[in-house]
Amino acid sequence: MVSAWSRDAAPDRFIYLWGESGCGKTHLLQAALMAASEQGFTTCYLQDDLLLEVEADALPDDAFVAVDDVTRLNASQQIAVFALYNRLKEGGGALLSSGPLPSVQLTLRDDLVTRLGWGLTYRLVGLTDDEKNTALQQHAHEKGFMLSPEVGGYLLNHYRRDLPSLMRLLDELDQVSLSQKRPITLPFVRHYLQSLQSGQ
Repeated sequence: MVSAWSRDAAPDRFIYLWGESGCGKTHLLQAALMAASEQGFTTCYLQDDLLLEVEADALPDDAFVAVDDVTRLNASQQIAVFALYNRLKEGGGALLSSGPLPSVQLTLRDDLVTRLGWGLTYRLVGLTDDEKNTALQQHAHEKGFMLSPEVGGYLLNHYRRDLPSLMRLLDELDQVSLSQKRPITLPFVRHYLQSLQSGQ
């Protein structure tokens, strides 16, 4: 469904994703925006940073926008996202938003909660270890190197278990392996993780 959203082919242009921390909401939002950008749409990723209100106000009415973790929006940011929602609705834009709870359980402005509930809502469930390992191998393939299932399993057992952290670690390993001109093998990964733990 999110893939269809990126192509402006979903049944609704407004989608709210919810699920526990680490289930991949941020990764999915960013991937959807990248895909929408490749389709030629104006895109913007908004979080609870200081520029949110300025960025939200400056976006064209037909932009494809992702708002990550709506529970972190302060009062004025909630007003800005509410106004943005209405502009996108009228102007042919699209909004993909996320949070840790179903929209009806969010402690936000009532009018914003109502808007988030108007579109499609999906719960994201965390991946199994096998699915995470497959995702790591796919990410490695996209970056141009092979990651063995054994190395993926080792990362799952010896590092943080949420997918965003594992993806960032894989990016780091890729950079270090390129700079040292060494393949990403089990001994290489063991040594790198030990150096992280010892602070070297």
